[in-house]
Amino acid sequence: MFFFPFCYFFLFPFQHKEIRLTVPENSHLTRMETGDALQRTLLLHLCVASLSFHLCRSSTLQLPIGIHPLDEKYYTSSELINCKDGSKKFTRDRLNDDFCDCLDGTDEPGTAACPHGKFYCRNMGNTPKFLFSSQVNDRICDCCDGSDENDGAIGCPNTCVMGGDFAYETRSHVSRDDLVRKVGTEDPVQKVKGLKILVVLQVLIILIVVGIPLLCRRSRSRRRHSH
Repeated sequence: MFFFPFCYFFLFPFQHKEIRLTVPENSHLTRMETGDALQRTLLLHLCVASLSFHLCRSSTLQLPIGIHPLDEKYYTSSELINCKDGSKKFTRDRLNDDFCDCLDGTDEPGTAACPHGKFYCRNMGNTPKFLFSSQVNDRICDCCDGSDENDGAIGCPNTCVMGGDFAYETRSHVSRDDLVRKVGTEDPVQKVKGLKILVVLQVLIILIVVGIPLLCRRSRSRRRHSH
């Protein structure tokens, strides 16, 4: 936190100055002063970027995991939170403590403690969705942002911006492999069936080619004997 007041007091006298990268011919600004001005400009940008990151990170850490954005005020507006079914109340420090206080799972949106709970995947950059509480921390990456596996047992990569859901991609990859194996095993069978049909056709053609002349000869010989 000390870094940000330091940035302000150190750079405030310089932030309203016009800094040019090209030095005019009639300017008395030396190369050393130009370099010093550029360093201060870079440091100012670094301070702004660091402050933005710090604010974003702080706001993210304050939000309970597994809840829908529309429920954020419900969980953060008071230290005492009501179960949504009206059965009881619980303090905020018991939120996501891996112990089920509310039968409907209101107090455990980010764990698997309550059987009737629902986990909300934010999936920034992709499609949000709800999971059953049994899918939370089950060693399977169901959310493309990996938020459903938050106990540190496994690390789920964030695949939201790469086309989505890690579990879906895994299932698709497995199904493609199964399809390839299935096609690979069916292809020889189809070839054998095709060969059998070809052999039968060849035999029929041979019988027709050979049999018809024989029948003709027999019919002629019978006619001769009859005359």
